[in-house]
Amino acid sequence: MPDNKEADMLYTRGCCYKRQPTREVACYQVESCQKLATFDWLAGMHSAAMPTDIVEVRFKNTRKAYFKNVNEVPLRKGDIVAVEASPGHDIGIVSLTGDIVMLQMARNGLQPDKYEYKKIYRKVKGSDVEKWSEAIALEHRFMIRSRQLAANLQLKMKIGDVEVQGDKTKAIFYYIADERVDFRELIKIMAEELGVRVEMRQIGVRQEAGRIGGISTCGRELCCAKWLCSFASISTSAARYQEVAINQQKLGGQCGKLKCCLNYELACYIDAQKDFPKNFDTLEVAEGTAFHHKTDIFKRTMWYNFDRNSVENLIAVPVDRVKEILEQNKRGLKADALLSERYSQAKSMLEETKFVSAAGEDSITRFDKAASRHHSHQRAKKYGKPQPQSEAGGQSRSKPEKTHSAGSSKQNQNANSNAKQGKHAQPHQHPHHQRSSKKQ
Repeated sequence: MPDNKEADMLYTRGCCYKRQPTREVACYQVESCQKLATFDWLAGMHSAAMPTDIVEVRFKNTRKAYFKNVNEVPLRKGDIVAVEASPGHDIGIVSLTGDIVMLQMARNGLQPDKYEYKKIYRKVKGSDVEKWSEAIALEHRFMIRSRQLAANLQLKMKIGDVEVQGDKTKAIFYYIADERVDFRELIKIMAEELGVRVEMRQIGVRQEAGRIGGISTCGRELCCAKWLCSFASISTSAARYQEVAINQQKLGGQCGKLKCCLNYELACYIDAQKDFPKNFDTLEVAEGTAFHHKTDIFKRTMWYNFDRNSVENLIAVPVDRVKEILEQNKRGLKADALLSERYSQAKSMLEETKFVSAAGEDSITRFDKAASRHHSHQRAKKYGKPQPQSEAGGQSRSKPEKTHSAGSSKQNQNANSNAKQGKHAQPHQHPHHQRSSKKQ
């Protein structure tokens, strides 16, 4: 492992360590654990049609670029390399090699034949890592100072992150702003005071939320902070397809935009509604006009009643029956009823075979009788009649007599019968006392 100071500073680039026995510094990411890692499912395979000298290199957070290995340096995933930059050179981490790099470029919308590749110079040396660590150590101080300068200039922007180039010649400042910002004066002041070339890059609030991280309303870590690398456009139509109420407070994430998870199941909902009828808001039947209120998409059921302003007395109508009624309405006919005899029989059979979960329906006092029998049995052992002894000195296998306590109904009956016969009830004695009285 690097020194503790270096390890603390390199955490934004991944988990760094020193390989044995070469003692070279490398970085790795646990597969399927974070969005910085990419699973190479083509590892060990090679196609002659794919170039082998293109390498994907990542930098701070999720910034990645593609470079050409012109010097044919033997590289593998996790190697730290010095690459060409403008100006100077930068330090990055190899994230992908081999055939999958070209597929990854196509996935990101890049054309491999038109991409301007920069060069990979070499693997880093000890001096490169030291200088890289010094550059990373400057990032926090640069960010605090840039925020102070922006506040002094009364600029409506928020600087969220800073990335200093590996040779300490350039710094990239990431900021968010709701409107256009004239930061020319800010760049001039920062370049003079910080002594580096300044580059400003605007990011969205979704990228900012992914950089900061947090816990979502589902109780899990934010998808944009955990694994989501690309952001697809989201609209309220995704909520309408899924029959979700349009409530901005519930549909919005911590970034203030619509939640990314609205797109996760959207394709399934769209596919399930392909054969759903259109213009099904009203149905004309003999009883009157039926109004649609809600739809269970995957059960293929639509709910209607005869009152537009009420949700009482809803009738579940299958989608196929809705199609039949709409066909009759197009011909100028009214259906006899919302549910025909065939659909009514199918509904009754479905209700008879419907699965019912009994979880949580048991009474909380269901164990009280068993517990009371157990306690009475324990009291019988402690205060009841003695168990008969076998000839060998052990207890007999006969069932113990029923326990009777003071004031019990059975004891009262025995006492009354003895009183009628003129006999006095003898007090209960311990077996040891009985034996001693016999000896006397």
